[in-house]
Amino acid sequence: MARRILIIGSEGQIGSELMWAIKKRWPDALLVGADLKQKQAGPWSFEHLDVRQADALQECVLKHRIDTVFLLAALLSATGEARPEEAWKLNMESLLNVLNLARDKYVRQIFWPSSIAVFGPETPKQLAPQVTVCAPSTVYGISKYAGELWCRWYHEKYGVDVRSLRYPGLIGYNSKPGGGTTDYAVDIFYKAVAGEPFECFLAPDTRLPMMFMPDALRATLELMEADENRLTTRMAYNVAAFSFSPAELAAQIKLYKPNFQIVYKPDHRQAIAQSWPESIDDSLARRDWSWCPEYTLEKMVRVMLQELEKRVTSVTAG
Repeated sequence: MARRILIIGSEGQIGSELMWAIKKRWPDALLVGADLKQKQAGPWSFEHLDVRQADALQECVLKHRIDTVFLLAALLSATGEARPEEAWKLNMESLLNVLNLARDKYVRQIFWPSSIAVFGPETPKQLAPQVTVCAPSTVYGISKYAGELWCRWYHEKYGVDVRSLRYPGLIGYNSKPGGGTTDYAVDIFYKAVAGEPFECFLAPDTRLPMMFMPDALRATLELMEADENRLTTRMAYNVAAFSFSPAELAAQIKLYKPNFQIVYKPDHRQAIAQSWPESIDDSLARRDWSWCPEYTLEKMVRVMLQELEKRVTSVTAG
């Protein structure tokens, strides 16, 4: 039977690309996007939805006979620090509303993203383990770690099939940065292609785990397809691809854009970045559902620049 899927947060950085990835991987799926406002059209239905409103969420699920929910709505790390109560309410209430739908058998399967923000200064900097000290230093991280615990609790108490990944920083060319501490690694490409200098809010040697969006989308869908009996955690799987610093990324960009300039002006986001690990151990994901990234840093940089250059050329030609 074809899946009937609801993507909540369909217009965000991940959701806007996940919609297309799902249609490509599962072409027979009925797909519904939901957000507070619509930015893109596609081969799917769209619902204006505030996921914090439990009754409206249930009505949407019943209307489209949804069996699978991808809950992507959230306030990210830097934005969450500026609006902490709003971040907590959105990130927590949305998750509990969706988990309760699964508890009550309205939906069959849930994907909810966690983040490397669950880690903190006490977490090992190198190859942060799947199970380790988690003492997040941001509201976003606190909400994500609490969410992981809720996911495990709902699975153990009610048998809810909820699955999750601890996303590293995500880099893609189809949407602009969304307020995360790692988003400098997206904005830098737009500046490079435009021939403009880039002002980086992190110090040059700040190394963080990152992933190219196509790998993140594939990891998400592969986890959702994985045999339930092989999954050994219902909190969130570590997933990794590569790590780099702003200086290392700039050096790769300069191979293609020799005149590219970067200046460093660390701000409050520097402290957030320094609380996170530099690399992630994702051996459990590799063992349980055969996760393996396809993109290296070098390949990602080449594709990012090529795709953004195409957009500039297209706009100029138009």
